Amino acid sequence: MSEPRRTVRLVVRGRVQGVGYRLATVREALRLDITGWVRNRADGSVEALAQGTPDAVESLIAWARGGPPGSSVDSVEVSEAEGSFPTFDVHPSA
Repeated sequence: MSEPRRTVRLVVRGRVQGVGYRLATVREALRLDITGWVRNRADGSVEALAQGTPDAVESLIAWARGGPPGSSVDSVEVSEAEGSFPTFDVHPSA
């Protein structure tokens, strides 16, 4: 029997564009065996949909609050979401 999966939407605000936040998110998601996507938003935030085991998703949320070196995260908004994703990718900006 497979472990339950949780899907969340993250909106990360602060200095998170132009600092490698998306690529670092992809690396962290792959390390945690999370699927989904990440993209820049026109308002300067970064948005991600992440799906994985509840523990892995919580780990990604905790990582997102700090982000990669060079970023400065002011807030991470987390909401439950739906979807199914085969990999973790960078999506075009919205």
